[in-house]
Amino acid sequence: MNILWLQASGCGGCTMSLLCAEDPNLFDTLSGAGLRFLWHPGLSLETGAEARAILAAAEAGEVALDILAVEGAIARGPRGTGRFQMLSGTGRSMLDWLRGLAPMAENVVAVGTCATYGGVTTAGGNPSDAVGVQYDGAHPGGALPAGFRARSGLPVINVAGCPTHPGWVTETLLMLAAGTLGPEDLDAFGRPLFYARHLVHHGCPKNEFYEYKASAIEPGEMGCMMENLGCIGTQAVGDCNIRPWNGEGSCTRGNYPCINCTAPEFEEPRHAFGETPKIAGIPVGLPTDMPKAWFMALASLSKAATPARIATNATADRIETPPTLRKPKGRR
Repeated sequence: MNILWLQASGCGGCTMSLLCAEDPNLFDTLSGAGLRFLWHPGLSLETGAEARAILAAAEAGEVALDILAVEGAIARGPRGTGRFQMLSGTGRSMLDWLRGLAPMAENVVAVGTCATYGGVTTAGGNPSDAVGVQYDGAHPGGALPAGFRARSGLPVINVAGCPTHPGWVTETLLMLAAGTLGPEDLDAFGRPLFYARHLVHHGCPKNEFYEYKASAIEPGEMGCMMENLGCIGTQAVGDCNIRPWNGEGSCTRGNYPCINCTAPEFEEPRHAFGETPKIAGIPVGLPTDMPKAWFMALASLSKAATPARIATNATADRIETPPTLRKPKGRR
């Protein structure tokens, strides 16, 4: 199966992240499933006329286009022409190439939040009128219309994340190769459920502090970052703490708050990423599954019951008070 990969408006970070796929590595994983890059602008040897010939053959249906993968937002400006971003050497905009290639593809995959919803590329006034492949922020209809369906019958598959987790991309590609990804496997924003059914909160190493509402005050401290430092891992979809990055890392494991980078419009939170907006001292961003009154009652009880060990460690940058050792009962 052929993968044609386009890089539009973005930093290329999702390709860099994808190269961190390991055990096995990216190329062994893909080849083992019968997948190969027809062309990737950063990983393929073909350039110039050779690359243009591949694109033209795919658009004409002369070569099978099984998966069209798009990384980066699609610039529609100026005035809907897309000419703010031209595909070098072709005389055509990336917008025009996307609209020519997408109907030929068995499946279309948007890789990273810029490609899925517009992402960071659209922040700060969005002078290039950039959008996602099939979404404009949280609204259906981007570079492709809301009703677009690939030849498989699926909408654009949105593997969101900034950058996206390499395992999310490879697992999506492997499911497409096996024919096991259907419409019921996507959430309401087109994200694969195998990672979107989880929250970043699941498996977070700070969960003990969260349970007692023992909060960090300054960056780098060990406590929960929801109350003061802007963490919204209780609302963000992703299994980042279940399958850590590079086998061991995640934002919250590195004492950095989750900023919900898998969500539409995360790039414009209307407050500093590292700050928790509050009303009357109550955080605005509470868990979506729990009524506010219940959460506040639980928080009050939890704070009152916080063990001294947890309270001490919450505002430290390392464990200062270890767990209490207890001798087994029934032995002398």
